Amino acid sequence: MRTNYLIHPLIFLVVLTTNLAVAQQSDNTGTIKDIDHIIAIVNEECITRRELDEILKISLKQLQKQGIQPPANDVLEKRLLEREILSLVQLQLASEIGMTIGDTELDQALTRIAKGNKMTKEEFYSVLRQEGISYGKFREEIRKEMLLLRLKEREVIQKIKVSEGEVDNFLYTQANLSDSSDEYLLSHIMVRIPEQASVIKIEIRRQHAEAALAKLKNGDEFAEVAAAFSDAADALKGGKLGWRPVTQLPINFSEVLKLMKPGELTQIIRSSSGFHILKLLERRSKIEYDVVVIDQSHVRHILIKVNELTSTTDAQIRITRLKERLDNDADFEELARLHSEDFTASAGGDLGWVSPGDTVAEFEQAMNGLQLGMVSEPVQSTFGWHLIQVIDRRTKDVSNEQQRRKASKTIRARKSNTAFQEWLQQLRDQAYVEYRYEDV
Repeated sequence: MRTNYLIHPLIFLVVLTTNLAVAQQSDNTGTIKDIDHIIAIVNEECITRRELDEILKISLKQLQKQGIQPPANDVLEKRLLEREILSLVQLQLASEIGMTIGDTELDQALTRIAKGNKMTKEEFYSVLRQEGISYGKFREEIRKEMLLLRLKEREVIQKIKVSEGEVDNFLYTQANLSDSSDEYLLSHIMVRIPEQASVIKIEIRRQHAEAALAKLKNGDEFAEVAAAFSDAADALKGGKLGWRPVTQLPINFSEVLKLMKPGELTQIIRSSSGFHILKLLERRSKIEYDVVVIDQSHVRHILIKVNELTSTTDAQIRITRLKERLDNDADFEELARLHSEDFTASAGGDLGWVSPGDTVAEFEQAMNGLQLGMVSEPVQSTFGWHLIQVIDRRTKDVSNEQQRRKASKTIRARKSNTAFQEWLQQLRDQAYVEYRYEDV
């Protein structure tokens, strides 16, 4: 089945292990402050001193590992508190709309995490124990991350539309740019502007950005200034954005960057979400190939999903019975319409022309091994159990299609970055937040 309609397998390279190990030590050795009390009320929930102390310990450990000098404790605490508030309001919204990550789905994700680290589940759990990490805590952290990703997909990504006209304009513009294949290695500081901020508030935020820029020009390390001043999610990672294609950057960013040399800083750049400072670390040109010829398969399938109501065994039994009916000359399209739990059911299970990489690995491997008209044996993937039939095959030059698909993806990524920041700020501004700063 097409992965662009479903959540990709999550592969975490055990990035949470250090964090959770520190948190586990916090549970065992006590917190920075002895007495627990409320430091912020967020709608109807509270953030406590103990919770913030635990987050602080984790963050200090992260900064230490990266060789970044942390800002003053009071600055770091308030920054971490705001980050926790943003996380909490998102989780509250997910709860309000009934969004959950079930145990079965979570177990499948944990299995994929283990596989992504080239381990069995048992080996992975053993590593967690050796790191002093509670499996239960790790499990719930993954559940939370999955929930936040799903919420972002529902509330932001799915609402972004890219028209054919936008794709046409993008391709025309790129064809006339000499640097359209350039990529930049960037670090970034963002000073967020609240939604509907007053002129005075905007000026205060600008002065905050100017103070950060002054420190950078004075020779302070970018990572340390980012940790102290930036409101971006990557602030405690030194503001590192990694490699970004010029086509995925806002126009006001790319116009400035193309004139810069590695090591240089931008002046303050204003956007709808706030004030930005960029540092260009490196640039490179990416070679692009004009002609792309691929093998495609015209495929239909039947899917029985594994979820809270249907176990893996039950799904396998159901798909096996359907295979028996197909072996006895039942019509594939009719069975797909009646029994498939995929979005293609109404079309008789027809996925259309499928290119390499469009489907999960188990599906693609089984599909490639089929002769025309044959029905596969039951195939298990991360989404459930499938029966697959290949209707036709062809070799096609998809250069133009791939170029347009890539352009659409780039436009969507550019829009989604801005839309997510605006949505997050709106969500934050709509929340009731009462600070107990005297306790922080």
